[in-house]
Amino acid sequence: MKKSALLPYFFVVLLTSSCAQNGDKGVNLPEKNLFTLESIVDGVQNPWGMAFLSDGSLLFTEKRGKLLLFKSGELTEIEGLPDIYVRGQGGLMDIELHPNYNENGWLYLSYSSKKGGGTGGNTAIMRAKLNGNQLIEKQLLYKGVPNTTKGQHFGSRLEFDKDGFLYFSIGDRGNRNVNPQDITRDGGKIYRIKDNGDIPSDNPFIDKKGAKTAIFSYGHRNPQGLIKHPVTGEIWEHEHGPRGGDEINIVQKGKNYGWPVITYGINYIGTKITDETERPGMEQPIYQWTPSIAPCGMTFVSSDKYPEWNGNLLVGSLSFQYLERLVLDDNTVVYREKLLDGMGRLRNVKQGPDGYIYVGIEGKGIFKLVPK
Repeated sequence: MKKSALLPYFFVVLLTSSCAQNGDKGVNLPEKNLFTLESIVDGVQNPWGMAFLSDGSLLFTEKRGKLLLFKSGELTEIEGLPDIYVRGQGGLMDIELHPNYNENGWLYLSYSSKKGGGTGGNTAIMRAKLNGNQLIEKQLLYKGVPNTTKGQHFGSRLEFDKDGFLYFSIGDRGNRNVNPQDITRDGGKIYRIKDNGDIPSDNPFIDKKGAKTAIFSYGHRNPQGLIKHPVTGEIWEHEHGPRGGDEINIVQKGKNYGWPVITYGINYIGTKITDETERPGMEQPIYQWTPSIAPCGMTFVSSDKYPEWNGNLLVGSLSFQYLERLVLDDNTVVYREKLLDGMGRLRNVKQGPDGYIYVGIEGKGIFKLVPK
């Protein structure tokens, strides 16, 4: 793994078919733009999470259990990680900096962990500080239970809201008939905690007997996208459906998002999960993808580097190996567009502090999308 030359890849950003579905409306498109896809770090096996430091360096995770710092053209492996349970979709996942990172130095990691009783692992959230190439002052903030040897649906993204609360996701861990609809159990949930791991006093289930009081919303399948809206401050998430029914949702306090009682998807073998796509008391998605694109990573565009994309949502596709741009009108998707079609499995997409869009592509690396 090394720093690449600055001229490794040049692509036309593809303004291909509108991918219309579910009543999407076409919109007038700008002229086709040429972009340089500039390689930042190559040879990355699975670039799950990215965090940008104020000195221009980049911290990123490899799912196999590595945290790496890219600075001044050099890569340094960070030591002192916790014991990471690498299995299936689990490993070292997201990374997020505290909103006041420059003052307090806290960074946050999500990963699969064997801590606690039982065989296997479950999703954990920790915070630590970086001292040179070492993690110090490590604190475990949350650990999902029970452990299981199932290799699917760990989640897990991290995002701070405008009030400084930390949101994170844990997937249903392959136990859809029990976990997502039961607030006394972990899995299939979006959680909200304070930056030190304490539970906010206004969390929705704080007074419910037996409830996991960190839960903020439930009825989710496997959320691998979590982002704060740059204008409204709302937390948006997307999650994997089964065969069909990937969803985009705005996360609301105490709401039930329905999985698996309602879904637009079916089992992978083609059989029905349920006949219901809606039910009173359960939230409808802002948007759903059928067929599934297997969404992973998401970011809102608010940068003047891409003025024609202002307010758009970018989402990575694992299954179809492209970056999707969604045009929104009053929280309704009115147009979809494929970018970087066929480039590879898009694991993550983030807008950096320099205003540029960065993408992590499995087996290829981390790239910057530069308007030419």
